[in-house]
Amino acid sequence: MNLKSKLVLALLATSSAAFAQTAPAAAAPEVTYNVGVVSQYRYRGLAQTKGDAALQGGVDYANANGFYLGAWGSTIKWIKDALPASGSSSAKGAVELDIYGGYKFEAAGVAYDVGYLRYQYVGNTYKDAAPGVNVNANTDEVYGAATYGPATLKYSQATSNLFGYSDSKGSTYWDLSATFDLGNGYSFVPHAGRQSIKNANQIYGYSDFALTLNKDLGDGLSASVAAIKTTADETLSRGLSSTSYYAGKNAMVVGVKYSF
Repeated sequence: MNLKSKLVLALLATSSAAFAQTAPAAAAPEVTYNVGVVSQYRYRGLAQTKGDAALQGGVDYANANGFYLGAWGSTIKWIKDALPASGSSSAKGAVELDIYGGYKFEAAGVAYDVGYLRYQYVGNTYKDAAPGVNVNANTDEVYGAATYGPATLKYSQATSNLFGYSDSKGSTYWDLSATFDLGNGYSFVPHAGRQSIKNANQIYGYSDFALTLNKDLGDGLSASVAAIKTTADETLSRGLSSTSYYAGKNAMVVGVKYSF
């Protein structure tokens, strides 16, 4: 499958599709919305839009008891760019829709977050078009995170095949990040992650790193700029793309988001 990634604008920059995956607990039940645009969409360091801009948006429900639900979507290009099998047409799948829910709580000064995330690649035909693939790109994951002070450690595990990799149930992703308030609406977020793919050659696994600067512009508007680097194998990435695009190359991404 195509290596996953593209840097996100707006406060989504260090997280992933997922990015809006956890809604903040509110003092009372609350529904919030967000829309944004990014210069390119990256997830776990890998390009999702082949270096092009993406439109994104989502809705979140947060309850005072800690439970939350949400949905988030983005335009993508990585499925269409997948190298088709001999005699097959290009795969279809232009939209990613993430549906998630979970529970947040605090104990002994540590904030915890556990939940479930479904990556739905709407109408995708990855199963029929990509070489050697017998599963579509849709993916289910469970996750758990712990935050102490500015630092957050998050663990995700696939309960289905991962992003179109055959026999990859149980694949894992570790995410270590921190958020530092710089004052005057600025925050700085360093991140390091490690994607492991079960029953795949070690060459498919990789690490990703990001440095993100966020700015709260007021009235629900925010902006971000992020520098991203991965250890994804370039030869493998280009070989899985119909255009020989390297999805893991270093990138600088900027974006804006409006929350209401």
